[in-house]
Amino acid sequence: MSSRIVAEPDSSDTATYLSSMELHSFPSLPNDHHSSPTLGQLLKHVGDVRKEATGDGSETPLHHALDIGDGHAGLGPRSLPFVLSFSNLTYNVKVRRKMSLSALLCSCGRNRLGAAAVDDTMGEERLFSRTKTLLDDISGEARDGEIMAVMGASGSGKSTLIDALANRIAKGSLKGTVALNGEAMNSRLLKAISAYVMQDDLLFPMLTVEETLMFAAEFRLPRTLSKSKKKMRVQALIDQLGLHNAVNTVIGDESHRGVSGGERRRVSIGIDIIHDPIILFLDEPTSGLDSTSAFMVVKVLQRIAQTGSIVIMSIHQPSYRILGLLDRMIFLSRGETVYSGSPMQLPSFFAEFGHPIPENDNRTEFALDLIRELEGSPGGTKSLVEFNKSWQNKKHIENTTSSNNNLSPVQSLSLKEAISASISKGKLVSGATNTNTTSSSIVPTYANPFWIELATLSKRSFTNSRRMPELLAMRLGTVMVTGFLLATVFWHLDNSPKGVQERLGFFAFAMSTTFYTTADALPVFLQERHIFMRETSHNAYRRSSYLISHALVAFPPLIFLSLAFAAITFFAVGLDGGFSGFVFYFAIILASFWAGNSFVTFLSGLVPHVMLGYTIVVAILAYFLLFSGFFINRDRIPVYWIWFHYMSLVKYPFQAVLQNEFHDPLKCFVKGVQIFDNTPLGSVPETMKMKLLKSMSETLGVNITSSTCLTTGTDILQQNGVLDLSKWNCLWVTVAWGFFFRILFYFLLLLGSKNKRR
Repeated sequence: MSSRIVAEPDSSDTATYLSSMELHSFPSLPNDHHSSPTLGQLLKHVGDVRKEATGDGSETPLHHALDIGDGHAGLGPRSLPFVLSFSNLTYNVKVRRKMSLSALLCSCGRNRLGAAAVDDTMGEERLFSRTKTLLDDISGEARDGEIMAVMGASGSGKSTLIDALANRIAKGSLKGTVALNGEAMNSRLLKAISAYVMQDDLLFPMLTVEETLMFAAEFRLPRTLSKSKKKMRVQALIDQLGLHNAVNTVIGDESHRGVSGGERRRVSIGIDIIHDPIILFLDEPTSGLDSTSAFMVVKVLQRIAQTGSIVIMSIHQPSYRILGLLDRMIFLSRGETVYSGSPMQLPSFFAEFGHPIPENDNRTEFALDLIRELEGSPGGTKSLVEFNKSWQNKKHIENTTSSNNNLSPVQSLSLKEAISASISKGKLVSGATNTNTTSSSIVPTYANPFWIELATLSKRSFTNSRRMPELLAMRLGTVMVTGFLLATVFWHLDNSPKGVQERLGFFAFAMSTTFYTTADALPVFLQERHIFMRETSHNAYRRSSYLISHALVAFPPLIFLSLAFAAITFFAVGLDGGFSGFVFYFAIILASFWAGNSFVTFLSGLVPHVMLGYTIVVAILAYFLLFSGFFINRDRIPVYWIWFHYMSLVKYPFQAVLQNEFHDPLKCFVKGVQIFDNTPLGSVPETMKMKLLKSMSETLGVNITSSTCLTTGTDILQQNGVLDLSKWNCLWVTVAWGFFFRILFYFLLLLGSKNKRR
């Protein structure tokens, strides 16, 4: 094996520590040459030696050596730590059939004539859908220390095969078996020991290369490793990936210049191999790169494989230099295997098939061109598929005969022993201190506890957003401009009937505006969705940690936005309540921002596109405003729509600010002749209004003068039907709505992040 990707611990006891890790040093092992140490013994010995090396065992040292040599007394025959085998993988999907009107009528006619005596349901299913085979009886194996490349034209099934091996196809949809060292892998174990590098580079744009890898180390490496050792691991990984010149360069995006495409791809690989996984899956790692960058990426993958990992990748058309780095190849054509073997065997394979590869031709280009030519022929690639099966059978017989004559046959360790050996070498650092004795529980589900994940996620999001201050500035500017417009339009409202009506309009617009301005939260998760899915698909952190950190990072800006809006509008409009009234006004605006932000975040987990999300947000918030009680009182809403009134997010803050404004039962808003304002009699002379008032007094038997209070704040609240809840209850309900939508968002994270094909 080549040197590890992490620096060795700088300790005076290193030599003693390394030598003590050999299998024959187990004092409790039997002398029988055919027996092997149990996983419990192996891990116990690893832990004992670590305590000796570190003094107290409080920290796990980095990469160690476990000697597994040929003819070892404890192992017998020469052994391969890991062999990933897959056999008879078949995957079918149903696709909608495009039917013309004539074909539909013909089919209906045949059914009427009884030409097809089948069940109606089955007939309809065949009529409107068809089954497409994406994988058809695929078999093969991949070994540690090697790169296996899955090749073929577009649509041949390369990515589907990678997904099948990586357990990214829903259980029940995929037929066949995938085993590691002869044992079927469950989903939890595979997540712990493998990594999947997607075709797209999904990275935070404003983090530097070193920060990106360091955050990955914080997620995937256990807290038993000190900060300095994690940094050493990152620095060693930077050396291996060849990223020295880009360490302090931000990743970048369309608006910010950053690293090159090849460097970005290597960073994407680095964040998934930071914990040194046993199996590494890559979907088109060289896609979109120039030949030099593509070669450097595959060269990095070769070094990763040589450290004891199984590397399986899909690649479209490798160059001659890349071909020299590959160990195994599988050519696919429409879901079937047309070649499986070493790149060195390609010439003999096609020569025996009757299509020898010209001496100066690129082998893969020739193979792909021939496959495309056969796909266009009447018989398709059936002849090549059948020839490959017979060729594989012949090679299997030859290998079996060769193995029988070999005194030291190659065999694989048991899965428990192989994982234990990898742990002792420094791989799967997250599981290095686990002493369970089953292969599925050797490594923990998550490398770190909840609170470390929460702190790391929050720090990463804050660092990324802090370097884009223009986003917060735009949000704050929007809120301040809106507050300034409202303050100048509704400047110092009086307590007349017109002033009351204007206050109602101000509150309705202000409360709805707080919800509309939270729509900027929509792109946040939409941009992070695939990063979240990639990281959680292999248990980098818990979904609950992401949920809470997402809320924690989003909340502080809401405080500044709420304070700015409240300070601009409260005193300029002339709202009532003094300092306590201002504090409550600020609190209900903050609660509105919180509820609106949570609602928009929930929607971002539902919709796939930003523009579609904005359309839905605007429409739903308009419905909330309609049923809030401003345009139509609660008592006047039709009974079949009353449920929407109580679901309206605008209802509760609107009622809260009304009660905060009109809470004083002694404050008068309509006196004497003001009763005629906002009516057709409002334009008659003052003397006529007094006569009308005197006449009303005589009719009602109540003395009404020009100073008599006719409408108080309580009356206004009753007229608008906002007394079903107190203002504090409205505040708590608004806050509760925010938590409710966050909980719904959590369930969306659980359901929507499985990242598996159906």
